[in-house]
Amino acid sequence: MHTTQRQLFFAHLAQTSDSPLALDISRAEGLYMYDQEGKSYMDLISGIGVSNVGHRHPKVLKAIYDQLDKHMHLLVYGEFIQSSQVLLAQALANTLTLPEERSAPYGAIDHIYLTNSGTEAVEGAMKLAKRYTGRNEFIACYNAYHGATQGALSLAGAEFFKNSYRPLLPGISHIEHGALADLSRITEKTAAIIIEIVGGEAGVRIPPSGYFEALRQRCTETGTLLILDEIQTGYGRTGSFWAFEQYNIYPDILLSAKGMGGGMPIGAFMASQTIMQVFKDNPVLGHITTFGGHPVSAAAALAALNVTLEERLAEKAIEKGALFKELLRHPRIKEVRGKGLMLAVEMESFSILKRTIDLCIDQGIVTDWFLFCDNAMRIAPPLIIEEKEIRLACDIILKAMDQLD
Repeated sequence: MHTTQRQLFFAHLAQTSDSPLALDISRAEGLYMYDQEGKSYMDLISGIGVSNVGHRHPKVLKAIYDQLDKHMHLLVYGEFIQSSQVLLAQALANTLTLPEERSAPYGAIDHIYLTNSGTEAVEGAMKLAKRYTGRNEFIACYNAYHGATQGALSLAGAEFFKNSYRPLLPGISHIEHGALADLSRITEKTAAIIIEIVGGEAGVRIPPSGYFEALRQRCTETGTLLILDEIQTGYGRTGSFWAFEQYNIYPDILLSAKGMGGGMPIGAFMASQTIMQVFKDNPVLGHITTFGGHPVSAAAALAALNVTLEERLAEKAIEKGALFKELLRHPRIKEVRGKGLMLAVEMESFSILKRTIDLCIDQGIVTDWFLFCDNAMRIAPPLIIEEKEIRLACDIILKAMDQLD
C-alpha cells in the first residue's frame, strides 16, 4: 500500500498540537503557496512574519545560488572572514546610524552577532546583558513571546505557556506593555528590560504616546540595558525598516530574525562595540555558535535587506495597512489595530474567529490567531502584496463572516 505524505507527516514528524493545518504545500512563489493539486493559498501571515519580501524572491534566490557556488559552512562563527557575513553586518549597521537627537548611552549599534534564529538571538542578548552589567535580573512584559528555549521561555509573559517547564531562570519579573506606572520597577538591579515596540503575540498592542521615551530615560537612569525585540517588527513590517525609528528612542541591544532571512533561517543580536566586546574575555569565546550566520543564510539576508530598501517596502506598508483597516469593516469585527502590515482583526470570540479562519482557508486564504490573543485574526502578509490582492483577501474574509450563524 502506498504511504501518503500526510500519513508520513503524522507518523514521523514530532507534533506540537492535535490539530495542525496539515496543508500539503508543494511550492510557493511571491504571495502564494500551492498544494499538491495545484490549489493556491494566499499567505496572509508570511509564515509568521518570515516571508516579508515574498516567497522565493528572485534576488534572494540569486544570492543563495551565488553563495552556493562559493562555499557553505567553513568553521564555527567568528573565526574566518566570510564575505556574506561581513557584508550583511555592514549593511545592518548602516540601517542603525545614530541620529544626533537621540540618546544612546553606549553609542551607535555597530557590532552584529549572527545566530540561527530569533530565540537564539534572545539567549545571546540575555548573556550579553548579564556579562556587561554584572546584574542578573530581567524585566519582560505580560503576554510577550520571545522564543521557546529555556532563557527565552523564562521571559514569556503568559504562565500557561511556560508553567509545565519549570524551574526556569530566576530573577525575571513582568510589567504591562505600555503602562507608565510600571517603569518604576526598573531599578539598579535590573540587567535589562526586553520589550517589543509592538506587542506581537499579545495581539498587536501599541503603547501610548511618550511611553518609549520614558522607558529609555528610566533605563539610562538606572544603568539598565534596553533590549528591543524587533524579531517580528523589523525589516519594514510596521512602516519603517526598524519599528523603533518611529519613536524618539535608540536601543542598547537590538534583536532581529524572521523576515531578516528572506525565507532562510537566521537571526541577530546587535549592540555597540562597547557592549559587545565583553564576550572576548573572562571567558574567551564568551558566546559561540557553529552555524550562526551560515553563509548561505547571510547572503539571503543581505539580499532581503537590499530588496526591502530598494523596493521601498516599509513606506508602502503604511498605505497597504491603511487599506486593510478601511476594508475590514463588519458587525462581527470589533477593532482592526496595528502599524503598517502588522495587524490584528479582533472579533467577539475564539469560536467566531476560528470558524472564519477555517472558511478562509477553504477559499484559499491562510491566516491564524495570536498565541496570547485567540480572538484576533493575524494579518501580516508579505510586504509585496498589492492593492488588488488586499481587496480580494478582505472580500473573502468578509464573506466568510457573512456565512457564520
